[in-house]
Amino acid sequence: MKKKVDIKKKKVKEEKKETFSVLGHIFVPKHEIVPPKDYESLCNKFNTRLELFPHILFSDPAIRELDAKSTDLIKITRKSETAGETVYYRYVVG
Repeated sequence: MKKKVDIKKKKVKEEKKETFSVLGHIFVPKHEIVPPKDYESLCNKFNTRLELFPHILFSDPAIRELDAKSTDLIKITRKSETAGETVYYRYVVG
């Protein structure tokens, strides 16, 4: 016995699915891709190499939404009640 699938109902359900923006969420800090021209100045500022910045996985939802690629540097700006704004850098791997 075969079940009939109502194609019209299936299409309506698919249309109702809303896409969720991770970067638009209240608890996700601001993420930006750092332009490659700024890599050298940041490495000098922190006295390190690009690969030695803390890592963030390519599979991270925020990174995927940014369309970042491996070897990009991400600037994350977090807001804090006590410190105001704090900037973190992450190197995309994976």
